[in-house]
Parts: sequence; C-alpha cells; structure tokens
Amino acid sequence: MVIITKFYENLIHAKTIIHLLEKIITLEDVSMVDFLGIHNSNIKEVSAAFPKSKIISRGNEIRIQGTAPEIMRITDILESLVAHYQKYGKVTNENVKVYLNGISRPAVQNAEDDADVIIYGNKGLVVKAKTANQKLLVEAAAKFDLVYAVGPAGTGKTYTAVAIAVRALKNKEVKKIIITRPAVEAGENLGFLPGDLKEKIDPYLRPIYDALDDMIAPEKLKLYLENRTIEIAPLAYMRGRTLNNAFILLDEAQNTTPMQMKMFLTRMGPSSKAIITGDKSQIDLPKNLKSGLIDSLTILKGIKGISFVELDGSDVVRHRLVKDILAAYEKSES
Repeated sequence: MVIITKFYENLIHAKTIIHLLEKIITLEDVSMVDFLGIHNSNIKEVSAAFPKSKIISRGNEIRIQGTAPEIMRITDILESLVAHYQKYGKVTNENVKVYLNGISRPAVQNAEDDADVIIYGNKGLVVKAKTANQKLLVEAAAKFDLVYAVGPAGTGKTYTAVAIAVRALKNKEVKKIIITRPAVEAGENLGFLPGDLKEKIDPYLRPIYDALDDMIAPEKLKLYLENRTIEIAPLAYMRGRTLNNAFILLDEAQNTTPMQMKMFLTRMGPSSKAIITGDKSQIDLPKNLKSGLIDSLTILKGIKGISFVELDGSDVVRHRLVKDILAAYEKSES
C-alpha cells in the first residue's frame, strides 16, 4: 500500500484572506469500493465530522481542502483506516466512527481476533485454522523453513498453505509467492486442451486461484499476478531457477517423480520458505513410476529443520458426507 500526497495552497478572498490548503491522497492497492463503503458512506462519515473542510473522492484519489490542522487530522484518520483495511480487508461505518472518536485500534473484532486467525481476507473474510492439525501446520510453518502437509482430500492442506504464504507476503516476510504443481493428467488428456503448457495446466490450478480470490482484493491480486509478485506455474517451469526471498508452495506433490521432487527441493534460495502438500491416496502417476512425495518422506525423515504434519479424516472441512465417503473408500481399499 502506497499513499502519495500533494499539497496546493489557494487564497480565498473574503473579509480577510484565509489560507486554505488542498491535499491529494492517492491510494494504491486498495479496493476503493470496499474502502469508501456503499455510496461512499465511509468518506461521507468523515466529511460530516469536519464540516469546515471539503473531502472529495475521485478514482483512487481523495482530495482534502481545508486548514492545515484539519487536513492533518483527516489524513491521520484516513491512514488509520487504510491500515485497518490492509489488515481486515474491509472498512465499515462503525470502524470509521471508532477512528473518528480517536481510538487507534477498534475493539470490534471480538472472538475473530484470536490466535487461530491466519489472515483477514478479501471483504473481511476471516481465514483461520479450523482443526487441530491445521493449527499444527500453521505453527510448523512459523518455526521451520520446509514443511510437509500430507493428508486426504478436503483437509484444508492447500487452502491453509496459501493463507500462510499470503500472510508472509502481507507482513513483508517474503517478497513473492510461487505456487506450483506437477502437470500430471488426473484421468484426463492434457494434450487435447488448447494453449501452451501453462495454459493447459491453469484449469488444474483453479483451487489455488479460488483461495487467492478469498484472501486478496481483486485489484491487488491482478497487480500481483501481472508483476509476478505471485507466480503460479507448472513444476516444469521451476527447473534451473534459484528462488530467493520467496514463499514456495508445491501442491499435489504425490504426482511428482523422485527426480522432480529433488529438483524442487533444491530450488530453495536464501530467506525462502516452502510448504509441500500432497495426498498419498491420490497418485495419478503411471504405475511404473514411484511418487516423489512418498520417496522424499522416507529420505528426508530425521533431517533437522524439516517438519512433517499429517492430516486425517478428522480435519475434513468440506460437506459432512466427505468424511464418511473417505472412510468408506479406506475400508474398501484395506
């Protein structure tokens, strides 16, 4: 988030000469609809509190006209509201009133403002660890540079990992996020899809995009993808790279070969962190190929600095039937 300000001075002739200042605040990486409120209700609330000043919003600019003391006060309030938006993903009319009353931090988050919250996502969505093992994953990511999260479908592995990476980016712990997965056909033939390899694999990366949509405002997400602050690409695109100061996620790792897994693990550069997610029960590799995920779990066991988190049926956060379905399949396969 960047706030750019410009000052202009005008002379208004009346019975006396009054020096009025004009300040322009440019907001970047902020959804103006969410920030200003419905029908600009948030900015109107601020304007009502300062009747001697004039506040005009146009595009991503807020223009303030008034005396120096009031402009300073209004600027402080707007900067506090921007910081609030960056943390919680939304600004409500109640939030505005709290800041207008001079309280630096609203005490309105209640139970949602607790240790389980990973980030406040788009439009105020609260993204938190919902199960014991998801909490272990969050804790492991804070302590270790390389974390394995292995478990069945629906346990929130990928979603939680994406949230952890987005939090690290928001907190400026890393400069970029790289999310990748192997281009393996899960019962489908990628060769008949149009486009290059990335375009063929993008539909398979839809869960990643959906998670990012929940956590980052559309304008900011578009900017991040365009300037490659967030990069989503097939695993083949990682070969030969050294990934510095980045949070790296390898999804669907059960479909890597041992050589691909070794290639990925050796991409980590200084100040990088990585989470590897996978489901040992959903391997789509040809039967003559060994899974790189299962291979690495054996090879890397016991190495200091790597954490292994196992999720199970108790962590399923999808429809209540999913747990029963998984249990039935496990029983049948056993």
